[in-house]
Amino acid sequence: MNFKGRDIVTIKDFKKEEIVKILDVAEEMLPIAHGKEKSNLLQGYIMASLFFEPSTRTRLSFEAAMKRLGGNVIGFAQPGTTSIQKGESLADTIRTAESYCDVIVIRHPKEGSARLAAEFAAVPIINGGDGAGRHPTQCLLDLFTIRREKGGIEGNKIALLGDLKYGRTVHSLAYALSLFKTEMVFIAPSELQMPKEVVEECRKNGAKLSIKNELDDVDGIDVLYVTRIQKERFPDPEEYEKVAGSYRIDMDILKNAKENMIIMHPLPRVNEISPAIDATKHAAYFRQTFNGVPVRMALLALILGVIE
Repeated sequence: MNFKGRDIVTIKDFKKEEIVKILDVAEEMLPIAHGKEKSNLLQGYIMASLFFEPSTRTRLSFEAAMKRLGGNVIGFAQPGTTSIQKGESLADTIRTAESYCDVIVIRHPKEGSARLAAEFAAVPIINGGDGAGRHPTQCLLDLFTIRREKGGIEGNKIALLGDLKYGRTVHSLAYALSLFKTEMVFIAPSELQMPKEVVEECRKNGAKLSIKNELDDVDGIDVLYVTRIQKERFPDPEEYEKVAGSYRIDMDILKNAKENMIIMHPLPRVNEISPAIDATKHAAYFRQTFNGVPVRMALLALILGVIE
């Protein structure tokens, strides 16, 4: 497995054994991510963080990952302050940024933008989310969270609930889970159900899955992965209003939950999970958020070639 110099555009770029390798390295990074150990693995390296779309967790965890390993970060979180406002193309922005760094992390509202950036860049590109398309590093930290919380990925029944149509996190996660021996349940209003191509791909990989429109109960579920309904992705505001508030996870829903069931969420949340859930043993979403640091540390170290 050779990761050095590779682009990270979609989770499909990885074989199952490569995913496991990344998760294993992330495990080794935990003491550094927690600040209990110091590291200069990436001293002298620079990461460009190019965020054309709002982000809290992805941007900050990538910056934390780079700095925990002794590297430096340049970039922007407000494209309005850059030459993009003057009409500069994405290709020219990428070719300019690569002159100043060793790796580029990009988030962009247009699907396919990370793939386009990879075509122009001479340095590795990491997709931090491209529109309603893919979010491979979120997928990896989700897998890492399931593995740590449940003691492994395989053998779990995992329900993906919410906006499965526009939710790029669940597109990536569903595909990755289909590589492992898991059972999946896709739960969403018919208007927001998982795209057919994702369902077909998962089944082609041998995944056991079912499709539902409502969350009747959580009996038998090991992992409940909740997503918000993303208003910003809807082309028609009326379409959004039809499905807004379609579901909410509250204490009543947890009555039949397994003792060790975990609830995950890529965040931010709006109204889909009651704050009362936060204090329960089921809530794993803030631990999930932290896991972005060791996973992204592992990715950066592997693609920059300081770890094999």
